[in-house]
Amino acid sequence: MKREALTVKGKIPEKVRVSLGSAIVLGLLNGKLDAAPTTAYLMTYRSDKCLANCGFCPQARKSQGRADMLSRVSWPAFATTRVLNGLEETVKKGKIRRVCIQALNYPEVFTHLQSLVQMVSQYVKVPVSVSCQPLNPENIRQLAEAGAERIGIPLDAATEEIFDKVKGNLAGGPYDMKRQTALLQEAVKVFGKGKVSTHLIVGLGETEREMVVMIQKCVDMGVLPALFAFTPVAGTTLENHKQPPIQQYRRIQLARHLIFNKMARIEAMSFDGESHITSFGVDKQTLKRIIRSGEPFLTSGCPNCNRPYYNEKPSGPIYNYPKPMSREETIKATEELGII
Repeated sequence: MKREALTVKGKIPEKVRVSLGSAIVLGLLNGKLDAAPTTAYLMTYRSDKCLANCGFCPQARKSQGRADMLSRVSWPAFATTRVLNGLEETVKKGKIRRVCIQALNYPEVFTHLQSLVQMVSQYVKVPVSVSCQPLNPENIRQLAEAGAERIGIPLDAATEEIFDKVKGNLAGGPYDMKRQTALLQEAVKVFGKGKVSTHLIVGLGETEREMVVMIQKCVDMGVLPALFAFTPVAGTTLENHKQPPIQQYRRIQLARHLIFNKMARIEAMSFDGESHITSFGVDKQTLKRIIRSGEPFLTSGCPNCNRPYYNEKPSGPIYNYPKPMSREETIKATEELGII
């Protein structure tokens, strides 16, 4: 299909940001990758920072961080036509199996998103996920009509109190947790259960129990909770905040895996006086089998989303493994859990 034959609503942005690993896979940059992304991660381009002010994000309005950073990954900008051409070639070769378009918060963002989704889904013929902050239910319907297969609306925080501190009113941001939750519920009506996701960041000050409560709530809504480990980035409000202990993250990963796969519920799990998980609501043999598979410790998210080294340096500790784990890696993760 010729690109000129497409009918695209809204002005197509001239530039789009591409995560460094994705840019290498798409042939936009030269470089070597220890683990190649199987999803192409794109981000709407804006010369200015985001209008929101999330404490963990270098794109935040008041952040002193680099404008081409998100988490610990750099996102250089390229001409949109070059990116589409790179996508076409890598999708044909089977190297890229999904496109994820992430969005900043600015007045024209949904016009840009709608046109980008339509362009990619029609021209490249690959499933498209969008991670954004809808202003209203109509935005959600527009993205579905444009061709998005999935949508992600990030909550990030496990509790309303933490949400308000890191991205809501107290942070000088525009977001409200109740409203975000309502938009997630609306998205499930539009896209269907299992086609809506949210990001949850472990290590913002929540307890393990609070995070598991939120994971269960998301799954009960039909929302896929994708786990991230908090990553301090220079220039952000939380640049001096520490990453979560790996043991804490491993326990929450395991709880998420069990809850998401309907193998256990929070009501069957046990917690100690400090809200650490002490049992997972399944028998010991089943738990050993699941842990040894390594599946709970892989990157969680949309199909074919592996986000290599988004939360960590290749030297470790590895919070989310971007590819099937070796026996040695599984043994290490088991030891980090400290429960068997």
